[in-house]
Amino acid sequence: MGEGMALNLARKQFSLVLHDTRVNQYRGFSEYGSESVSSPAEVMREAATVLTVLPGPKEVEEVILGADGLLDNAVAGDVIMDLSTVLPDTSDRLAAACAAKGVSFVDAPIGRLAQHAWEGTSMFMVGAHKEDFERIRLQLEAMGTTIIHCGAPGTGTRTKLCNNFLAIGSCMMNAEFVALTQGFGLDLTTTLEVIHGTTATNGQLKINYANKVFKGDIDPGFQINLAHKDLSLILDSAAEMQVPLPIGAVIRESVSAAKADGWGSKDFSGLADYWCERAHVNKARVGADEQET
Repeated sequence: MGEGMALNLARKQFSLVLHDTRVNQYRGFSEYGSESVSSPAEVMREAATVLTVLPGPKEVEEVILGADGLLDNAVAGDVIMDLSTVLPDTSDRLAAACAAKGVSFVDAPIGRLAQHAWEGTSMFMVGAHKEDFERIRLQLEAMGTTIIHCGAPGTGTRTKLCNNFLAIGSCMMNAEFVALTQGFGLDLTTTLEVIHGTTATNGQLKINYANKVFKGDIDPGFQINLAHKDLSLILDSAAEMQVPLPIGAVIRESVSAAKADGWGSKDFSGLADYWCERAHVNKARVGADEQET
């Protein structure tokens, strides 16, 4: 997702300094004159606003707070904006550490799917002080179409965890629904026409499943591994606040089963295929070949 969003910035004439642990990620940027460097420290020394898109809390803290990381090389007035999905405590620690050095911190987790990141139609839920939100608005508008200021630093992260609780929960429910339709021997297209005409429908089923698993495409846009990571962040945060999420716990264990069976690197819509395999029913497809065993 980070690559797609960075390309949208480059296409809209933002000057970029790039760092990725995978050097082949730079190939699409050559025509825009973007510069690639060998470390986060070099990025921070050359840019006044730095965006991070990373797998989870550990990587975010290493890159921003680690020795010779972003904050070590930032100066007062710089902006560090994290677009990752992390723990609330992570964003809170980063905001405090940045404030102590006179650096602005923004948490702006990404909403919607990988395809939207490449299209430049992402949503961002932003935690920032008002003046910092105005400073980074143009960058976010270059990458997305819906920018929502959720409140002070940390509120973006908290909003993203609430969003992903519903998104991943819906995805798991959809997977079981799909297996049920195939067990009943129903025509999927007809059944979906019914579902999408009632309040039973949801965005994962209507958009993500339709564009991915129902076409036989389970290459990762958002990996099952990352869905499991996000569920763990959600449940850990909820436990700390003493907010019970019993359904969430069951959903995480269902996703854990998919990981244990080797499905972790598949798109999280692929949970439908995984559940059909477990139920020993046909995989559900929409199109010329609607059934796949």
